[in-house]
Amino acid sequence: MRLKLVMLPPQTDITLGWARRLAATLPNLEIAVAESPQQAQHDIVDADAAFGVLTPDLLARATKLRWLQAPQAAPPAGFYYPEMIAHPIVVTNFREIFNDHIGAHIMAFVYAFARGFHYYIPQQIRREWAKPPEDHGVIDLHSATALIVGLGGIGTEAARLCAAAGMRVIGTDARRAETPPHVAEMHPPAALDALLPQADFVIATIPHTPATTGLFNRAVFQRMRREAFFINIGRGLTTKLDDLTAALEAHEIAGAGLDVYETEPLPADHKLWTLPGVLMTPHMAGYGPHLNERRYEILRDNARALLDGTAMRNVVDKANWF
Repeated sequence: MRLKLVMLPPQTDITLGWARRLAATLPNLEIAVAESPQQAQHDIVDADAAFGVLTPDLLARATKLRWLQAPQAAPPAGFYYPEMIAHPIVVTNFREIFNDHIGAHIMAFVYAFARGFHYYIPQQIRREWAKPPEDHGVIDLHSATALIVGLGGIGTEAARLCAAAGMRVIGTDARRAETPPHVAEMHPPAALDALLPQADFVIATIPHTPATTGLFNRAVFQRMRREAFFINIGRGLTTKLDDLTAALEAHEIAGAGLDVYETEPLPADHKLWTLPGVLMTPHMAGYGPHLNERRYEILRDNARALLDGTAMRNVVDKANWF
């Protein structure tokens, strides 16, 4: 049986290359490359599948649509709207492709804080030579605890790396029932408040969902240990930056490592740029080699599963956006 997949606009050299590869690999899959919104409206009518951003008007025109491959691991708010959630269409995403890169980025923050780089980098900029006492400003990772909030693929890789560094790892997850390897304790999200005082590092890897919007607020930071560090490489809208700033200014936590932000780009006049104890990167923790090939492999595997009637990779719980 021949099925049709629409590559929704905008097109790039990468998506055009994927279209050519899919056509050569899966001859029973017709590939329609929509170069414009008008062409997408025409092509979507009898399509079985689509890749890209499916707007409400496109969904309303579709008569056969069964599968949508989202173009990101965690698309922005608004990608999942009521009509899509109610529709029987299966949505898949690109999660799991960043696990190794983001795991390494998390550990870069952990090691930087554990060895005091949040002090020494500003000193270097000031050309200042100032050594603390040898028992000050260093965290012994073999006696430290990491609390990972979100034990999906990225969180599980972070748990492995934290454990390899000698840390005790505890965690929460909304979907996972079993305890992953390298995790000493696994809890539901409702246990977060009780776990926070145990952690030297609170590492947020959760996606942005209706349940996680603004989860990390002033009350959460106040439950952390004053010597603890907050690391967010999940989604910016899970953390209220004004609350984080206030907690840092009040010395309620020791510092923060951030790759994602409530507002991006972070405004140039935001206090976080110059607050002591803050290390920031510009939403690039997932950067690394092989990402586009990994994306293509998920798209290809799911297209093949559609043709064969088998299970797809990375099926999304649409109501919860991940």
